[in-house]
Amino acid sequence: MTTSYDPSGVHPVLGLDAGTTTLREADHLIRDLMTTLALPSGTVACTHLIRTDTRRGTAVSLELPDAGAAEKAWQRLTESDTHLGDHEAAAQAATEHTARRSGRAVLFPGAELLTGTIPLSDLLELTAIDRVIVVGATSGETPDPVTPVHTQDHVRPEWREGHLVLALVPAAANTLAPFEVPNPTPCCADHP
Repeated sequence: MTTSYDPSGVHPVLGLDAGTTTLREADHLIRDLMTTLALPSGTVACTHLIRTDTRRGTAVSLELPDAGAAEKAWQRLTESDTHLGDHEAAAQAATEHTARRSGRAVLFPGAELLTGTIPLSDLLELTAIDRVIVVGATSGETPDPVTPVHTQDHVRPEWREGHLVLALVPAAANTLAPFEVPNPTPCCADHP
């Protein structure tokens, strides 16, 4: 585990490598940490694919609202039975999240509102997602804000160049859906 701070010094980011190997395992780890660490509202938790000399798999990062919340989370984590694995992988996850270069967000403000089918405008106005891209759309083409988005109760935006961005794909009847599906085909999912 490691701790990093964004350049403004506002939001502490903890990196954690608990030995998960797949995105699905890392998602479950984040859900478990929500309870174990009593993560406060405003926490952003991401998964990261890790490739180091000693580790292939996934790590997680937790961006907490303030230093006090980070200290409490760290204390609860060290008191729990969570395996604290590769320091290099944890540091990599924290660094990438802090710089907002990468990280697949599982927990973020407003994520709990992304169930069922919602208008694109709600997705952008009620959550921490900064923007969307439509895979295969012409550059600069933006969907109508009233376009329905079928969330499939599985929305995973990613940090890209400082913004939390959700990739969408066209779906039936002029609707959209997240590019990442909740239960990918096993042969194509979670390749290390």
